[in-house]
Amino acid sequence: MLTRLLPLRVTLAAALIAAAALPLLAQTSATIADDARNPLAGDTSAIKQGQVLFRQECVFCHGVGARGGARGPDLTAGSWIHGGADADLWRTIKDGVPGTAMPPNRLTDREVWELVSYLRAQQQPAAAPIGDAARGETLFFAGNRCSSCHMVKGRGGRLGPELTAIGSARPVAYLVESIRDPGRQLAGNHGAGADLLYDTVTAVTRDGRTIVGVVMNEDTFTIQMMDTSERVYSFDKKSLKSLRHEPRSLMPAYRADVLNDKDLQDLVAYLQSLRAATPAREKGTSDAVR
Repeated sequence: MLTRLLPLRVTLAAALIAAAALPLLAQTSATIADDARNPLAGDTSAIKQGQVLFRQECVFCHGVGARGGARGPDLTAGSWIHGGADADLWRTIKDGVPGTAMPPNRLTDREVWELVSYLRAQQQPAAAPIGDAARGETLFFAGNRCSSCHMVKGRGGRLGPELTAIGSARPVAYLVESIRDPGRQLAGNHGAGADLLYDTVTAVTRDGRTIVGVVMNEDTFTIQMMDTSERVYSFDKKSLKSLRHEPRSLMPAYRADVLNDKDLQDLVAYLQSLRAATPAREKGTSDAVR
């Protein structure tokens, strides 16, 4: 009798364990319909709580008031690199973005919607370009002025941040500051790692060579860096005579005596035009919410 009951008990136990795991799986699997709308849209208390959550979870990367920081883009311009529908924002917050500094978050569904409510409340109309974007593109690539270090759509240099979608990530004020005073707020070197910046690093080898550039990757014992001619080096730190990081950008400051206000406006207009493509959706999914 006991022998006949044992398989039944094992089966029942397995079923109970599986049933208990279902809520956990539901919590950790970020699934949401493409046409889902924020049920807390416009809710004053949700916006207030979303602000609290933003200060706790997001401000370090995205800055005060979601206006952008060294690591994360400005979130007030209403131009979203990974999709602007409510469901897109929910997935970005919940799942994170693989390959970037944006991690997944262990937030409840309500907390995610509260954050979406707060971000919508912070959203500002995009500032209309006041310059000539076509002329700005010419200025960007002419004489390798900007393109010697920055790449756009596969064209240009690799020493500085890639700018193909910069218009979706940064507001006009940030673009102007980055041109006029590039060392004021160093950009995050996301391709290299979440904790690295486009600061200036100087390595001096045992044989007296001095190499100046930016870090591509770094840990406790090794460093990989690119110099101003885009040559790549890899060193064991113990093999170097010295290694120094400086909180300044290799990019020169383009003051008014170097780049006049008209040229600046045209260049910024071009950078504003560099926007991320709308994320592709699988056939049959809804694309109605924007």
